[in-house]
Amino acid sequence: RIADKCNIIDKPNERSSHTRITLRGGGIIFYFGALAYFLSNEWEYPWFMLALTLITFISFVDDIRSTSQGFRLVFHFTAMALMFYQWGLFSLSWWWIIIALIVCTGIINAYNFMDGINGITGGYSLVILGALAYINSKIITFVEPALIYTVLCSVFVFCFFNFRKKAKCFAGDVGSVSIAFILLFLIGRLIIKTEDFGWIILLSVYGVDSVLTIIHRLMLHENIGLPHRKHMYQLMANELRMPHVVVSLIYMVVQAIIIIGYIGCLNYGYIFLLGVILLLSFIYIWFMKKYFSLHQKV
Repeated sequence: RIADKCNIIDKPNERSSHTRITLRGGGIIFYFGALAYFLSNEWEYPWFMLALTLITFISFVDDIRSTSQGFRLVFHFTAMALMFYQWGLFSLSWWWIIIALIVCTGIINAYNFMDGINGITGGYSLVILGALAYINSKIITFVEPALIYTVLCSVFVFCFFNFRKKAKCFAGDVGSVSIAFILLFLIGRLIIKTEDFGWIILLSVYGVDSVLTIIHRLMLHENIGLPHRKHMYQLMANELRMPHVVVSLIYMVVQAIIIIGYIGCLNYGYIFLLGVILLLSFIYIWFMKKYFSLHQKV
């Protein structure tokens, strides 16, 4: 209702994968999920919550009216610094901060870029949150369980309106950025607790698609800062005319299988991670060689 009243809408253009005007900004519910946990659990993780508030605010403003990249970066870097403080990262060497900043910035942008079809952000996030809930319960406790479950509930609610043939609303930047930030916080705590960077495999499908798409666009001498329709999921939805929900389910199932395999092979974590990256890269390259010509004809 607020989005409708404030005219927060997504108008389709030549780079869009949808064809009708749709309300956006529905992903703000992810923030409210985290806020509900924060207010009902004695203000647990205050620096993370402040960081999430900052990054959600600037993303929501950007959904309403476009803001400059420099202005957004100030909010993003401040939010990440607060999250690093919550992690206890500032007790480590300075170069860990630089690495974390680069990785976190890349993941947030990748999550935002991948939010292009109905159900993909909500569905993919459900898989990761479900895996994190299992890991937290059965393998190692790295965060208060209620935080994962509360955010899971918010994602379920969003999927009710978005994971369908004709979406009632889109996540918007506020949704894709805020859920990416929440997942980063959870995965970061897991990595720090276990001292095992291999848990980045929880984001492997998005990661490989995003990185190889950037490399592909650089090979085509394109400006990687401009919008496009060259992600693998976009070709599946647009050029191959696959239903959005089917494409989203494919990404969800592939990521779920990878996570199950990794948990079953924890003693060979890095070898498994390398194998997954190579396999996903091979599939991506094969797919592009076979179908990218269809995009070039459009």
